[in-house]
Amino acid sequence: MSSAGPRLVLASGSPRRREVLSGLGAAFEVRPVDIDESPAEGEAPDAYVLRLARSKAIASVETGTGGDEVVLAADTIVVLDGALLGKPRDAADAKAMLERLSGRWHEVLTGVAVHSVARGRVARDLRLSDLCRTRVRFAGLSAKEIDWYVGSGEPLDKAGAYGIQGLGALFVDSVEGNYSNVVGLPLPLTYRLLREAGLSLLGATPQSPLNHRT
Repeated sequence: MSSAGPRLVLASGSPRRREVLSGLGAAFEVRPVDIDESPAEGEAPDAYVLRLARSKAIASVETGTGGDEVVLAADTIVVLDGALLGKPRDAADAKAMLERLSGRWHEVLTGVAVHSVARGRVARDLRLSDLCRTRVRFAGLSAKEIDWYVGSGEPLDKAGAYGIQGLGALFVDSVEGNYSNVVGLPLPLTYRLLREAGLSLLGATPQSPLNHRT
């Protein structure tokens, strides 16, 4: 990416999304936002996750300090039998989620939104968004395995009560679709939307150390 171009802003406080984006060598600013994430009554999972991603991108633009920028926002949910599995409320809730996931397929949906803004002589306000869908199958889990995993603390801050990039990988039998989507930021979709917004990741240096501004 050229330093003369618009700055890239990640509208998320998620360390996993930050690490995924940093792994591409991209320089970016982190500007998380706090929005109401309550689903609307009867709202479909795909509509819900796209709405949240778009709302995060818009809110981050509104809290910016000006200048040309491309804001990237995402939201990831786990869906089982049509029901949303968000972050568990506590250890008991995490245990209940893992018991439901045990030995079964579920879906991971990530909505990605890009909001490109130029405030110079030629004003621009471009909004793009799309959805990535991945199927994941959990192995059958014993009560001992669930208790051990919940006791590790890893499930407590993750949608669906597991992290595929961490200890949760021990229990994932199969993945159909994009792996980075399950981590929380589907890279092929992210790359495409950023490119459509006029910001290319091809000039970045892959595998560089974390390179971001907080």
